Amino acid sequence: MELFKYDKPIDFMGASRRFGLLSLTLVLISWGLIFFKGFNYGIDFAGGTLIQLRYDGEAPLEKIRKDLEKNKAFENATVTYFGSKSEVVIRTKSTSKSVGKDVGDQVRQMLKDTGKFEVRRVDMVGPKIGNELKEKGLMAMFLAILGILIYVSVRFEWRFALASVAALIHDVSIATGAIILFNIEVNLDILAAILTLLGYSLNDTIIVFDRIREGIKTIKDPDLAGIINESVTRTLSRTVLTSLTTFFVVFTLDFFGGEIIHGFAFTLMIGIIVGTYSSIFIASPLLMWLGFDVKAFRAKLAEKLKREKEKEKLRAMYEQGTL
Repeated sequence: MELFKYDKPIDFMGASRRFGLLSLTLVLISWGLIFFKGFNYGIDFAGGTLIQLRYDGEAPLEKIRKDLEKNKAFENATVTYFGSKSEVVIRTKSTSKSVGKDVGDQVRQMLKDTGKFEVRRVDMVGPKIGNELKEKGLMAMFLAILGILIYVSVRFEWRFALASVAALIHDVSIATGAIILFNIEVNLDILAAILTLLGYSLNDTIIVFDRIREGIKTIKDPDLAGIINESVTRTLSRTVLTSLTTFFVVFTLDFFGGEIIHGFAFTLMIGIIVGTYSSIFIASPLLMWLGFDVKAFRAKLAEKLKREKEKEKLRAMYEQGTL
């Protein structure tokens, strides 16, 4: 299915500098948010206790806060609505050692005069475990990027690998900047979304790179910019259709899934937009900026093809008994 009809290649590379400056600005802003504002870590990484309550009617936040302050373990707890005004989340840095073994029963007893409610969940993570999860999460991301670098280097060429990894860093940077900007709580769901984003963005970039590599072999134009323009134009319909289909699915999850899945879906929505953009306007121009030489690549391919033909000739001579 062709979404876009074209008579000649679109000049993507002509606008590459403008988009490069835009991306650099967004990445620097994102890094500024990371270093100066920082993440809003959830209990998965920061440690603590999370209690979710559901009231029959509207939850009285002020009354809940006053009743919790009577207990020292809940003195600095934060109480916020969760999705609707009938559901409440209580967060505290205290863990089971200071709060008690059965936190649910303790909360029921403390808040019994705030109305009829049920305890929907109680999550506890110690600070030591939270730090371990944070370290392992960062290690998982580092290993994923390293594996991608090795994979693309083997399948393509080292400049393709560097360009794809730079595009992935670009995508993750902007996605994390959006997470901080919109004050999304960072937990294991967000980490899973970022790792999913790495895979999705790489898949999109690899398809574009594969078409560029085929274009180098088949398109007679010696200019890399012309080859990239034609190759990206040919994959444009596929790229946009795939991204739109995935975006609508994730948007539906965000719209109907409720607060509990909002962070995961939001991160993926930002990632899909940025990943699609970077595969066209960031990863491809990076090949030019890294000094990729079309003539040298074609010469290497020709030499490889010559060696393969010589091997086939020698094999045929050996089978015929003439060698």
